[in-house]
Amino acid sequence: MMKAKLLFEMSTDELKNKLESLKQELFNLRFKHAVGQLENANQLAICKKDIARVNTILRQRELGISQEVAPEKKSRAKKAAK
Repeated sequence: MMKAKLLFEMSTDELKNKLESLKQELFNLRFKHAVGQLENANQLAICKKDIARVNTILRQRELGISQEVAPEKKSRAKKAAK
């Protein structure tokens, strides 16, 4: 399960790559479920929620609701946390 905070810190390109990998993972999980090899069916729901989180953040950035975190802001936040 991905934390939203970690996703907000990713760039838009990284989020798009993450979305593709999550979609591939969901496909694989569905296939395993259909064949009967999936031990934990809850993994499907977790993967779907992660996809929804990534899609939400991408849409927020399209609408200008949320901005991409600049690298310099990341370092300041880390320094302030210390």
